[in-house]
Amino acid sequence: MKRGLAFGAIAGVALLCGGAFLLAGQSTVSPDAIQSSVTRTPELINTAWKLPVAATFNADIKWQSNGSRCGPASVANTFRSIGEEETTEAEVLEGTGKCWTGFCIIGLTLDEVAEVARTKTSRKVTVLRNLTAEEFREHMKRANDPGRRYIINFTRNKIFGAGVGHFSPIGGYLEAQDMVFVLDVNERYKPWLIESERLFSAMDTIDSDGDKKRGLLLIE
Repeated sequence: MKRGLAFGAIAGVALLCGGAFLLAGQSTVSPDAIQSSVTRTPELINTAWKLPVAATFNADIKWQSNGSRCGPASVANTFRSIGEEETTEAEVLEGTGKCWTGFCIIGLTLDEVAEVARTKTSRKVTVLRNLTAEEFREHMKRANDPGRRYIINFTRNKIFGAGVGHFSPIGGYLEAQDMVFVLDVNERYKPWLIESERLFSAMDTIDSDGDKKRGLLLIE
């Protein structure tokens, strides 16, 4: 269903249900699936937190306030890591006209999150989509560059067997293990590691809201 056709029905239900309808799709992944689908080996997680970019987050992710605001939360956390002034969801959304109800109805697309980021920073913000697996891996190798920040848009279904589209910052890349460190902004998931091929597969999917592929947001 397209955004224009769905907005009225979803907004009405959201108002009646206090937003519960909007969040339902974000809570369909079981705790067991969250635990078993990705890598959280303490030794590897500790190593990942010491990567140059991950270290700038100080092992302190500010969780998204509700299931629809992963995009703004990802931007806010990323901004905090590079010293920008707007470091909360509310601050990055202020004046953008997005998510003014407190919820991002149907969520935001990759292009919309890029628009939010550009409104609040003078840094270069680039949307990267339609990447090949090799191009994606090359970007992940550069995710350890302190002058670059990546936010990934992917579908949880490809990784956890359930769930919907999501945004989170990339904390870096463990090249020896070919694993990407995803700084998940959802408190139920917390940061995790995953093989680059699997993460690429989850990113290389169509976002039905906009009919474009998901991808990466590069801030530099």
